[in-house]
Amino acid sequence: MKFSKPIRTISIEIICMLYVVLFVYASVSKLLDFQNFQVQLGQSPLLSAFADWISFLIPIVELVICVLIIIPRFRGIGLFAAYGLMVLFTAYIFIVLHYTAFVPCSCGGVLEELNWTQHLIFNAVFIVLAVLAIVLYFSDEISAKKVPSKSILALFFSITFCNIALIIGLFLLSENIIHYHNKLTRRFPHAPLQTISDIDLKLNSYYIAGVDKDKVYLGNATAPLLITVLDTNLQQMEKRLVILDRKDLPFQAVKVLVQSPYFFVVDGRIPCVFRGSIKDWKAKMIKKGGEYFTTAQAIDSAAIAVRTHNSINGESIMGVINLTDTTKIELNPQILQKQFDGVFDTDGQLLYSNGLKRIIFLYAYRNQFTVADRYLKIDFRGTTIDTITRAKLSIVKVSKHRERKFSKPPLFVNKSSATYSNLLFVNSAIPGRYEEDAMWQGASIIDVYNITEKSYLFSFCIYDIDGKKVRSFAVNNNKLYALIGNHIIAYSLDQRVTSNYIK
Repeated sequence: MKFSKPIRTISIEIICMLYVVLFVYASVSKLLDFQNFQVQLGQSPLLSAFADWISFLIPIVELVICVLIIIPRFRGIGLFAAYGLMVLFTAYIFIVLHYTAFVPCSCGGVLEELNWTQHLIFNAVFIVLAVLAIVLYFSDEISAKKVPSKSILALFFSITFCNIALIIGLFLLSENIIHYHNKLTRRFPHAPLQTISDIDLKLNSYYIAGVDKDKVYLGNATAPLLITVLDTNLQQMEKRLVILDRKDLPFQAVKVLVQSPYFFVVDGRIPCVFRGSIKDWKAKMIKKGGEYFTTAQAIDSAAIAVRTHNSINGESIMGVINLTDTTKIELNPQILQKQFDGVFDTDGQLLYSNGLKRIIFLYAYRNQFTVADRYLKIDFRGTTIDTITRAKLSIVKVSKHRERKFSKPPLFVNKSSATYSNLLFVNSAIPGRYEEDAMWQGASIIDVYNITEKSYLFSFCIYDIDGKKVRSFAVNNNKLYALIGNHIIAYSLDQRVTSNYIK
């Protein structure tokens, strides 16, 4: 069907005007709210690794295309460029809808009120308009055979193929960077956890002694031998008193560890270890004396992992107490890596994964963790996505008391953590790139890592209660339990978390 020249001219002008209005409005909106635009790109499941330079490139390209379309001499180039950019945007939306791990709440930009499918249709309409404008623009040259129609088709095909290939390439590369070479760019899917129940414990001295498939066990620093037992939905509560066969010891730092069906009562300052069954909560002392320890984690009925001190230089060292032969303790000085004094700089959390049968030590003041088997043979050293590789500590010696202290508060990197199966959950203290201050002011951020694949998966928020943040938490299968202020809250974890567990 042939159109008269006036109709062709008017049609081309209208389409060009629509593109100019769209791109000018889009680019100016991005530049006026640049920080928000950069945050939206940073949270993109497809381009977050490249948000820095893409956030600058897109509005510049849009404005350049507008200039090309406005200048008659370069209008043909401008229309092809507009077509290519819209193909790029459309391919991006298609991949987000069908191939990414999660779909953001909105596309962002000037069409933020549209959902992703509506945005896809909007882009498709503009692609059709670009094709129409290009065909009308070159119709005289094609009729006069100055420009072969095959050349126009080849150009359409090349632009389409290259732009789709580009967005697929960026997607694959971004996925690799985010999961394996991340530099503090977090990915937040829609909340993968939902609140089940919330109990006000009235005190903030509780700690999580352990969890299993049926119960949650809470210890209390102010009542060391009183255990609070809750069902997994926090609907039923009972108090149990631990009975020790020895009460004549100078207890100073009693802590209860539950590794169902057993429990342990430990005090690293005596030191001593009691063991009993959760059926009757009676415990017998099975070890007294030996190395003092500051941190302990039950492995099974016959072993406890501890952080103790080197008797020669006083530096921290990892060990495993063999409870079948309490005269033995396995030590490995290679697990904890000294940076300054070997004591404060090796503070952290000691975990044990029943699924992997592995000990995990996560440093508090740097972005590192170590995974070892129960005999303290190191599997590997990993890093979190935080970029602080060296602890930022200021330590002074107090000669009068022969001790060392922090001269100012240390910079925490990892505040608390938990593990289940092959996943490591870390309560980070360091804001990431493209993250809003308001989110950090009102929530605790949990980063999720796949230990076996040595990769970062995603992050999620646990919101504050009464202005209080998460003190500690534990994970068991599809449940997460968090202590926040005086409260314990049970959350359900959806398949975005549980699908990553090893089978």
